[in-house]
Amino acid sequence: MASRFGYLGLVLAAFALMLLGKADVEVMEKVRSTVSDTIAPVLEILSRPATAVDQVVDDVTQMTNLRNENIRLREENQRLIEWQSAARKLSSENQQLKGLLNFAPGAEPGFVSGRVVADSGGAFVHSVLVSAGARDGVSKGQAVITGDGLVGRVHAVGSRSARVLLLTDLNSRIPVVVEATRTRAILAGDNTDRPRLVHMPPGATVSAGDRIVTSGHGGAFPPGIPVGVVALVGESTITVKPYVYRDRLEYVRVVDYGLQGILDSNFAAEGAGVIK
Repeated sequence: MASRFGYLGLVLAAFALMLLGKADVEVMEKVRSTVSDTIAPVLEILSRPATAVDQVVDDVTQMTNLRNENIRLREENQRLIEWQSAARKLSSENQQLKGLLNFAPGAEPGFVSGRVVADSGGAFVHSVLVSAGARDGVSKGQAVITGDGLVGRVHAVGSRSARVLLLTDLNSRIPVVVEATRTRAILAGDNTDRPRLVHMPPGATVSAGDRIVTSGHGGAFPPGIPVGVVALVGESTITVKPYVYRDRLEYVRVVDYGLQGILDSNFAAEGAGVIK
């Protein structure tokens, strides 16, 4: 019964408000303004938690996106570093292979290029291992060069690899000539980075900076292969700085000039300058 009267009272109140609004608009406007001013701060306070939650959600979302972006950038940076390293390695190898093309070995000799895969690294042996062997046409006694000049000669051959005796080795004896004066000599290795000129004719004149090339005598190497320059002229010794640095060898060319003098066991080393 009370609910019916309450409902009826609300209807009558609404009807009265409608009549009052029609009768006095200014009064109703003031009432609305007063109610709005009263409710607005309450609504603002109630809306703050929701705004704060939205802000927190946005911040968390941004942090997650930044974290994912950071991970992606790190992975991309790592891939770029790997590509950069690969590019530098390929560039270095390209320069080495281009260097092999700078030397013209003569009238169509056979040759094979190989990578230096090991260095003896000892004080008593100067040799390197090359990744080319008998199956590639490499044989004992062949000359080994780079784009800078003479490296040495093939000392031992396997099926897939070959041992190269460097011109700085103690057992190396190479017939050479001083290019400026055409003075003949033997370049003798002594297990240092500066081989010596020996067996020079009396009264021979040699100056620091003179270019040394192979003489072609003894059938070991053809004439004209660059060897190095005279580094020091002393009272009892003349040393040569080779063009090819042992610690920088990466690729070499094994050249078959068709010369067999190096393999002739009856050939005297002192007389012809052949490697023992």
